Amino acid sequence: MKDTRKSAKSTTATGKTSKGFSAEERAAMKERAQELKAQERRADGEEALLAKIAEMPKPDRAMAERLHAIITASAPDLSPKTWYGMPAYAKDDKVVCFFQSAQKFNTRYATFGFNDTANLDDGAMWPTAFALTELTAADEARIGALVKKAVS
Repeated sequence: MKDTRKSAKSTTATGKTSKGFSAEERAAMKERAQELKAQERRADGEEALLAKIAEMPKPDRAMAERLHAIITASAPDLSPKTWYGMPAYAKDDKVVCFFQSAQKFNTRYATFGFNDTANLDDGAMWPTAFALTELTAADEARIGALVKKAVS
């Protein structure tokens, strides 16, 4: 009996052997795969972050929800995720800023902080964390500006 299977290489109508995708096509497919993975991580990360916020007691939950809105509006490129069980926002998988509820370590105030990946350098000394007991409009504006600067 004769084997009628074709080889892995195919031929076109002109009889030329196809070598598969071009380098440009492969690069485009890799980019698209990275985009899809990033979207998936962002969706999974945001879901986990929102679940952590939902578990917080009311005063911290309200601040965390407001911070989430401010951060995502100020720096849409940051990816929401959880970090040590806290809501956090990352750039290139490195946490830039985070929110720690007062309940997390039984403290008298919540904390909004930045990691060393944040571009907040200002001379030889600058703040990297802020105690929060409530959020005023002025606080929200300052946090939005800090987050924008942190990712610049």
